[in-house]
Amino acid sequence: MAAAGAAAGFAAMPARAFVPSFAGLPSAASGLKPALLGRALGALQRHAGSVANHGTIGIVDFSAHSSSPRFHLVDVESGRTTSLLVAHGRGSDPDRTGFVQHFSNADGSNASSMGAYLTGDIYDGKHGRSRRLFGLDSSNSNVERRSIVVHSAWYVGPEVLRANGQLGRSEGCFAVSPSDLALVLDRLGPGHMIYADKA
Repeated sequence: MAAAGAAAGFAAMPARAFVPSFAGLPSAASGLKPALLGRALGALQRHAGSVANHGTIGIVDFSAHSSSPRFHLVDVESGRTTSLLVAHGRGSDPDRTGFVQHFSNADGSNASSMGAYLTGDIYDGKHGRSRRLFGLDSSNSNVERRSIVVHSAWYVGPEVLRANGQLGRSEGCFAVSPSDLALVLDRLGPGHMIYADKA
């Protein structure tokens, strides 16, 4: 399915009226940087016609080190936030610093892409249960062709941090700990938005 077709399909799903407001969100308590939070909210408003489910969004702070829980699952109504570990693409960090040095949307870059993503269906692939993603911005328009998805990986988790001080790297996918995968797949079902950027 093409990204445009997927977005159109989800746009046809019933969605409640969306009035973006994080007025009640305690950004300090949530661990989210206000600038990144604001950009994510702007993206949610901008893509409201494609994003059917506004109740929970994912925000990935790629300015943080990979040892930090930087994948934030945010309840838009209450501001409650669950923060998890997530890997970035090895093409974004060729020297293994643990930090994203740059983004890329290019085929074969193995890099993370910035921008808003639409979540699709679950499938069983080479990494097990995974969730398809579709890029909503020009900065991540190739993610479907690049097979950038949400999946779990052995190189993400507390034991990896204890051994190496940082997570392993993906090929651009949002790789989470095997113990966190079910939560992520459940909270960010089809028609939700993930926003990834640096603060």
